[in-house]
Amino acid sequence: MFTHRLLKEIDLRAIQALQQEVCDALEDPNILQPLSEEELKHILQGSGVMLGVFVDERLVAFRALLKPKADEEEHLGQDVGAVDLSRVLYQEISNVHPRFRGQGLQKLMAGWVMEEVNVTHIDWVCATVMPYNIASLKDKFAQGMYVYALKFKYGGKLRYVFGKNLHADHQLGDEQVAISMGDTKGQQQLLAEGFVGTSMESAEGDWIVVYRR
Repeated sequence: MFTHRLLKEIDLRAIQALQQEVCDALEDPNILQPLSEEELKHILQGSGVMLGVFVDERLVAFRALLKPKADEEEHLGQDVGAVDLSRVLYQEISNVHPRFRGQGLQKLMAGWVMEEVNVTHIDWVCATVMPYNIASLKDKFAQGMYVYALKFKYGGKLRYVFGKNLHADHQLGDEQVAISMGDTKGQQQLLAEGFVGTSMESAEGDWIVVYRR
């Protein structure tokens, strides 16, 4: 049913149209940080990788990876402890048309797009996610990514900073703390003490993040 391929600049209009459909369907527009035409072109012209999923030649989902400039302000590599910021890749936007949600496309795209990456040149993959954006949070944890920071990004928007070292596992001890996703200060304190967020679970109408060190 689904086919996939790398997207090119000729696909720009279809990408923008799908991104707009996804944004229009959101109950909370703050969940998604859409990419501008300039940002999309930047990736499509070689500063990253963008993979599209098609049904009958219609674009129904896409996922983007960005190679950021090492000297960019608020570089996510700094939040996860990357040594060489030139060897960091960002998981940027991931969009699935509302009609095709619930079919595992996020997980499939995560695997497909990483197949296009030469990991000998990359140490870390990073991403940001808004608290309580449950689908995106599950997506990141499912990839083995950990929470390394919870801070304000993008001009004042609270975001988890996720990271995954592609060449070395994060060494975890036996200490574990479960805390409400809504307890920002409590989570920030744990992160400052060297804990990382490793998983999440629902509990009594709330979502809990499990931190370990």
